[in-house]
Amino acid sequence: MKWLGHASFQIVVNEKIIYIDPYEGDYTDKADILFISHDHHDHCDPSKIELIRKDDTVVIGPSGCAEKVQGKVKILKPGEKVTAKGVHVEAVHAYNVKRFRSAGIPFHPKGSGLGFLITIEGKTVYFAGDTDFVPEMKDLKKVDLALVPVGGTYTMDLPDAVEAVQAIRPEAVIPMHRLGVDLTEFKKQVESSSNTKVILLNPNEYYELK
Repeated sequence: MKWLGHASFQIVVNEKIIYIDPYEGDYTDKADILFISHDHHDHCDPSKIELIRKDDTVVIGPSGCAEKVQGKVKILKPGEKVTAKGVHVEAVHAYNVKRFRSAGIPFHPKGSGLGFLITIEGKTVYFAGDTDFVPEMKDLKKVDLALVPVGGTYTMDLPDAVEAVQAIRPEAVIPMHRLGVDLTEFKKQVESSSNTKVILLNPNEYYELK
């Protein structure tokens, strides 16, 4: 698992290359599977998608992304599941309940974006997407690694993210969407209140999920 920056990740397993929300970082490797959480440009960048896409790349995302990118996209809604190239995926809710563009208009309305539960080799990675701490997170089970936003403004801030991690109870968590956040404080609060290990990566650093 490599954090590329912002909310962009690369997963390498059994010679498969998987990307999540390609936007920041290096994209020399072509994608076998590509996950897109929602249609905002810093998560669904058509130029990055075309750069790493092959003829047989499986692209998975919500309907809003399919309208922005070329080629076929496997459209999922929250609660739907699919298996692609041996990787099992369940789409889950990602939306705002506290962050609004204007009165009553959230930055990320319910149903427009996704989080993903990605299960590979018996390990489950939860990519939260752009979201607040929402009730559906309390129903997540047996998450080995959670990738959660902490930046505030458009997503969970630090206190909300700590509460979310306490509810999800993953083995480990990597914060993303983190500009301006005191990550040492996030680590301190999570690890003092749960059994979850906080992994603080710099761009292009790896974490090996064993």
